[in-house]
Amino acid sequence: MIIKKEFGNTGHNSTRTIFGAFALSEANQKKADEIMDTVMESGINHIDTAASYGNSETRLGPWIKKYRNKFFLATKTEKRSYKEAKEELNRSLELLNTNVVDLWQMHNLVNMEQWQQAFATGGAIEAFIEAKEQGLVKYLGVTGHGLAAPKMHLMSIKKFDFDAVLLPYNYILMQNQEYSADFNKLLNVCNERSIAVQTIKSLAIGKLDNQKAQHNVWYNPLNSQDSINKAVNWVLANPDVFLNTSGDFELLKMIIKATKNLREKPNNKIMDKLVVQNNMKPLFTGNEI
Repeated sequence: MIIKKEFGNTGHNSTRTIFGAFALSEANQKKADEIMDTVMESGINHIDTAASYGNSETRLGPWIKKYRNKFFLATKTEKRSYKEAKEELNRSLELLNTNVVDLWQMHNLVNMEQWQQAFATGGAIEAFIEAKEQGLVKYLGVTGHGLAAPKMHLMSIKKFDFDAVLLPYNYILMQNQEYSADFNKLLNVCNERSIAVQTIKSLAIGKLDNQKAQHNVWYNPLNSQDSINKAVNWVLANPDVFLNTSGDFELLKMIIKATKNLREKPNNKIMDKLVVQNNMKPLFTGNEI
């Protein structure tokens, strides 16, 4: 059984492991159905997708139409203008076979120029406010990749009363003192304001560089059950965060297994050994967007 936690101020008890629906990005419907069967059987009750996740919203559509009441449903837009964001939300609603999305998020808002555009007159924020007023979405959030994410999220939640944030979080990343300080500062503010904190990249061990991807992710991931157990246990030992699953089906199954068999938090000695064994390197080294 996957433990649950109230998702910020929404009143929804979400499984602390959230299905990252990038796993459906390149799937045909038969493969998507296999993946969604696994998600349903696991008890996961929260789905996180995005308009930019390839086939994801299309493949989710039949499942949402049939099982809408079983899932807290989140999607995202990378559009920064009112017009484009509104159009993309309408498309997402159509593809997902639903009249309302539980959480709509500004996707990867970590670039200052884009941030200013999103919050300016005629910016995406106007579409977000309007969509909530019209009942097309229930809650609003912001997501980000890279080292700038926690600082930019702090700016965003000071500017607007978002209900959720999403950003990278894993052991090796938190050894970066500046990022760790920024992450914890953001986490404290989110706790004070009951803003849900979702985390990504729990399995990341470094960049692909010139290597061919072996999994449906753009980075090198941990890929043994033992190592994934340690990484998942480390993330979920923080009671204030959710873990969004990897975009690869095989890794998803191992994450689910780890989540259902949680142990006490691995200590630094264990995690340092994991770093050495897997030649782990920071995935983010600058203000990637």
